[in-house]
Amino acid sequence: MRRGLVHVLAWSLATGAAVTLSWWGVHTVMAGTAYDPPRALPITAADATTQESKPLVSATSRPAPSPSPSPSKKAPARPSATPAPPTRPTTPDPTPTPTASGQVKAYDTDGGRAVFSLGAADATLVSATPGAGWSMQVWKTESWIRVEFSSGTDRVSVFCTWHDGPPHVEIGNY
Repeated sequence: MRRGLVHVLAWSLATGAAVTLSWWGVHTVMAGTAYDPPRALPITAADATTQESKPLVSATSRPAPSPSPSPSKKAPARPSATPAPPTRPTTPDPTPTPTASGQVKAYDTDGGRAVFSLGAADATLVSATPGAGWSMQVWKTESWIRVEFSSGTDRVSVFCTWHDGPPHVEIGNY
């Protein structure tokens, strides 16, 4: 009887040690994967939007809060509802929005959407949003801005230049 109890105790300790070691190994490997919270990219002074070139729609727009009931009447308790996520417009606004530095124009492509503020002699990138399954890269110089959307071997570039005159935007699929 005592021998059987020693075997059960040894088996229990070995199993516990194996489970602990396995959990520690899996936890160490999984710590740097998709289960971590997403990280935000830093905003530089050149990428920040200014007063003159605000985005057309806020990405975090929410409905206005309802007025609170009067103190004499108590409202029934209701569970809080999560607001629906904002929807992405399917077509650009055909009327450009004038700003102090020019007009804001959006360009929709297969890879995503790029929005520029076009002035008389220069341009700034207001926003660029890749479509589902696409990634994005931006290049800026003193006389041009290029936004490239990529997915596998597909490439779509939105190229805004103003070195020879007013800003001009070209879209190319590569």
